[in-house]
Amino acid sequence: MIRAMRDWERFLEEVTWFLAPGESASVGDTLPWSRGAVERLPQLSRLLAAATVTPVSVEGRAYELLAWGPSDSRRGWLCLPPENRPVEGVHAIHQHFLTVCGGIVERFGEPISWWNNQNEVLTASAARLPLAPVLHDYAWLSPDDGLEIPIDPDEYYVVAVEANGNLTLAQRSSGRVLLFAPDHSFEGVAPLPGCPPYTLMTIDDAPDLAAWIELCAQAWSDR
Repeated sequence: MIRAMRDWERFLEEVTWFLAPGESASVGDTLPWSRGAVERLPQLSRLLAAATVTPVSVEGRAYELLAWGPSDSRRGWLCLPPENRPVEGVHAIHQHFLTVCGGIVERFGEPISWWNNQNEVLTASAARLPLAPVLHDYAWLSPDDGLEIPIDPDEYYVVAVEANGNLTLAQRSSGRVLLFAPDHSFEGVAPLPGCPPYTLMTIDDAPDLAAWIELCAQAWSDR
């Protein structure tokens, strides 16, 4: 009888670069999701309720592998553990999310969504990245007198970091979502008024943090 492949084995088969040479992982028992729903995020909550959770430790670093689907088409997220203390300056919805999941750092079997190619999604470490220096470093994108930034960078923080350096931002109070993407070929985006192309943009179908998360959760649910 052929043994079914475990979620961690599937993850490593697809994300071949995750373990560095010489690194090893300790993998715990897979259990059903037991942390309940996330307030104001019903689609994400339904997705989490269907997940299994496998604790993983890599050279002392703790992770959790969340996975869904039948045995022949599993998919999932490698996440950080939940945050035990509030993370300063993040939107309330993000804070609720962090109490049950510390954010996504890798994925396997993923569908097309705004979370593709992201190194970090909804992590505390991304939220702590200094934003103003990044925006000012791209002043050369404006052909005239430098990039005029029509937002206060202190009012925003980073909710996702793409591998190529693009950033997804959320306003701390309202949850408004903006995309800072000097390197992109996205559809469904529009330049923020007053900004040149390939700088700050809005996402047509995800004006705020709740919509952005729910849209991506729906893509994972439909996979």
